[in-house]
Amino acid sequence: MEPKNFLFVSLDALSVDLAWQISKEGHNVKYYTHSKEDKDVGTGFFPFVEDWEKEVDWADIIIFDDVLGQGAKAEKLRKKGKFVVGGTAYTDMLEDDRAFGQEELKKYDIAIIPHYEFTSFEDAIKFVQENPGKYVIKPNGEAQNLKGLLFIGEEEDGKDVIQVLSDYNKVGAKKIPAFQLQKRMTGVEVAVGAFFDGKEFVYPINVNFEHKKLFPGNLGPSTGEMGTSMFWSGPNRIFNQTLKKFEPKLAEEGYVGYIDINCIVNGNGIYPLEWTTRFGYPTISIQQEGMTGSIAEFMYDLARGEKPKLKTKSGFQVGVRIVVPPFPFTDPETFEVKSKDAVIHFKKPSTEGIHIEDVKLVNDEWVIAGETGVILIVCGTGQTMRQAINQAYTKIKNVMIPHMYYRDDIGERWFEDCDKLHTWGYLREL
Repeated sequence: MEPKNFLFVSLDALSVDLAWQISKEGHNVKYYTHSKEDKDVGTGFFPFVEDWEKEVDWADIIIFDDVLGQGAKAEKLRKKGKFVVGGTAYTDMLEDDRAFGQEELKKYDIAIIPHYEFTSFEDAIKFVQENPGKYVIKPNGEAQNLKGLLFIGEEEDGKDVIQVLSDYNKVGAKKIPAFQLQKRMTGVEVAVGAFFDGKEFVYPINVNFEHKKLFPGNLGPSTGEMGTSMFWSGPNRIFNQTLKKFEPKLAEEGYVGYIDINCIVNGNGIYPLEWTTRFGYPTISIQQEGMTGSIAEFMYDLARGEKPKLKTKSGFQVGVRIVVPPFPFTDPETFEVKSKDAVIHFKKPSTEGIHIEDVKLVNDEWVIAGETGVILIVCGTGQTMRQAINQAYTKIKNVMIPHMYYRDDIGERWFEDCDKLHTWGYLREL
């Protein structure tokens, strides 16, 4: 493919790695981020712009990497004839408004977990007192991005949930104007996702397993993500009973991009937890390790609705996120003292399987940028999950960053989850 002009539009500099990969393939990239805190993220790897709308005519393809109103912008540009990867106002709502997302699932006869919407912590506390049980506290809207606010209850009488709700009421009420209590289900947490070209799903699909807790053994506070294991597959039972049912609606919307639904499955059924109507992070970086063709060409064909060919490897991919203080918390002072502008060293001059997050390029050195402390995704692949795990952690040994930390068990849950999923028949290609 001849070099094309790619314009990235981001709220929080989420897609810098994808932009970097596309620029390495010889295409022209311009990047816009709305966040003041992330203005230096990705600098040095490709050019940044201050006003993305002035670059629309320059662009052959425009990529929006988030929800929270970005879908409406993408929709508007598509109607003007531009090639765009991005959502719509409707698909943004699937992710941003948890209640709406669940009700849409219900419309398509998909079983949903009982959930209850609140705008008052006092009301939620009273509800749990009157209806004891295990619940998950899930903020709505922009507060969803503050992953430390999500809380998974462990106690049968709900007293731990009541305590957290009380704490939030004292110090976090303004951060969480609306939230959901969802009944906690037990089983295997697994997500299925696929690219959509405006008309239909592009196969194969992706089956992935997120690791959201900070510490090994699934302990500690919830984070955006500490790592993911995955594989590419033909349509299976989970996909066909969830995402596939939305194909006509997504075609009606003209949705273009990646869409994913995270579920709890057990011997009784499939229960969707939440939508991701955009690229996943770090999912999109790990997915590239399982693709064999050009990511730029694939994105360009996807935006044009030209039946893009998605060629993938057999086997498994694992991605481990390397972070530094204050992740997963927001603490500018700690970041300034411990992490800001630290240089990322490689013992051997190889960055194969290494994907960037909050990194900038200064005098040919990779340097920590932004302020969140998410730095790299280190990926491994293999014909078996064990091979993929071993390769990822071997590559991590080549990385040196002051104060860096990561989970050392990404992918390990597969060995038990796999047995259960096969026993229940959810991974069969249908």
